Amino acid sequence: MKSEIIKSLADNFENHSQTTDSGIEFWFARDIQHLLGYKEWRNFQKVIVKAKTSCEASGNSINDHFVEVNKMVPIGSGTSREIDDIMLTRYASYLIAQNGDPRKEQIAFAQNYFAIQTRKFEIIEQRIKDWERLQARQKLTTSEKELSELIYERTGSDRNFGLIRSKGDQALFGRSTKQMKDKLNVPKGRALADFLPTITIKAKDFATEITVFNTKEKGLINERNISAEHIRNNKGVRGLLIDRGIKPEELPAEEDIKKLERRVTSESKKLGKNPDKLN
Repeated sequence: MKSEIIKSLADNFENHSQTTDSGIEFWFARDIQHLLGYKEWRNFQKVIVKAKTSCEASGNSINDHFVEVNKMVPIGSGTSREIDDIMLTRYASYLIAQNGDPRKEQIAFAQNYFAIQTRKFEIIEQRIKDWERLQARQKLTTSEKELSELIYERTGSDRNFGLIRSKGDQALFGRSTKQMKDKLNVPKGRALADFLPTITIKAKDFATEITVFNTKEKGLINERNISAEHIRNNKGVRGLLIDRGIKPEELPAEEDIKKLERRVTSESKKLGKNPDKLN
């Protein structure tokens, strides 16, 4: 396929895309019909039916990707009439292209166009999840550092922080820190939080922040009282998670946070190599 044809088709597909108020990109089926070279709506509807079947077979909800609508279209002399149409997500458009005739130039283009764009979305989505987990871990590190300094200030011992944190883990997971490390295969000498999912990291951080706040507000000055406070806060956070159907001790381990950080940092550095230039 010649580059000028690819450029023309890409422009056509982009020009017909629209966005909902909530930021979801979509195309109208009748626009896709013409972009893919189908002259008759009834013939194109057969392809849509196949695409819906593929959508359902992949475990996705048809209603999330194919939304039937009615819209008014002009028919001349200042008059208009109502026609049926369908709002299609990028994924729905991809499935329609996959169920079309790849011998047609437009469909061959669309199959690759939507596949790449869908993959880009998946990559962006995963990158955001990775970033959120890194941010949560860094935030927990800051909160635990503040609690550690506060405990040392109040108790005069740098050993009490590890003891209090362990008691908090027992209250949050219903298991000791060592038991959780063994369960998640955490390497010796590494922090449990480096292998926890984002939701659990945030849970630990929330409980830690409450402990810091109440230690200051209540004027707690010894290990026993601060431990009791931290246990109470972690039990409270655990109760909230359990009420929402989340058992923190049953969640699987995630990628080593240090490996994740190295990968994200490496990807960021690559952006500076051979960058696009405005001039």
